Amino acid sequence: MPKKRKQHEEEHIDETWLIPYADLLTLLLALFIVLFAVSNIDQKKYDRLILAMNSAFHSGSGILEYTSAFPLEVDQPTESTEHRGSDTDKNIGAELKNLEELKKRVDRYIQENHLESEIETSLNKNLLMITIRDHALFDSGSAEVNPGARQLGVALSEMLVEYPGYEVVVAGHTDNRPIRTAQFESNWDLSTERALNFMKILLQNDQLNPGRFHAEGYGEFRPIATNETKEGRALNRRVEISIYKFVSNADKEQPVLRPLQK
Repeated sequence: MPKKRKQHEEEHIDETWLIPYADLLTLLLALFIVLFAVSNIDQKKYDRLILAMNSAFHSGSGILEYTSAFPLEVDQPTESTEHRGSDTDKNIGAELKNLEELKKRVDRYIQENHLESEIETSLNKNLLMITIRDHALFDSGSAEVNPGARQLGVALSEMLVEYPGYEVVVAGHTDNRPIRTAQFESNWDLSTERALNFMKILLQNDQLNPGRFHAEGYGEFRPIATNETKEGRALNRRVEISIYKFVSNADKEQPVLRPLQK
């Protein structure tokens, strides 16, 4: 009899190793789920995932009992969230409409003064850009604004008075031909001085807020055309006036991040 009992015990397979093995698989699954959630950079889904995992590990149900890989809830927007979103959309729409109206005014000025070959405008959802060829503003190698170009600066400043909630950036650009004079050691100096001088003409209008303006100089490092041809170099020598919309956030105005100048 004892011999049969011993033989029966030898035939029974020890399965206690399955418990830590199953725990290890569960932990590995949880790790991969977390890595997947982080890689998608969706904070709300990630937070809900963590809550679901905590619930699974600390309750009687297991993670594999869910019918889907991610037991996520569908967000239900609250009334206040919907109201804020609606207000933001309205603000963005109003700001874009303002930029469109300003572009039309500038385009009208260009046509009336036959400046189509010297000035052009472009508008996207972030900004209105006014591009002025350098020969319309300066003599070659000079940063002094021509007397005739001052009228353009005055006209633009009068238009900008009606749009006080915008940041105005005046940026100077040159071609890649080096310059070294007693006044300008490099194209950096020339482009920056040109932008600054034209900005000063705009700010002679005391109805404008100087805190909304600043000047930038990029030298030859942001061309919009090839510098291998005379025509391309002429396009690269320019002053760009960028006007950016602002989006109201609570009680504080926040500027929309603007893309890099070309």
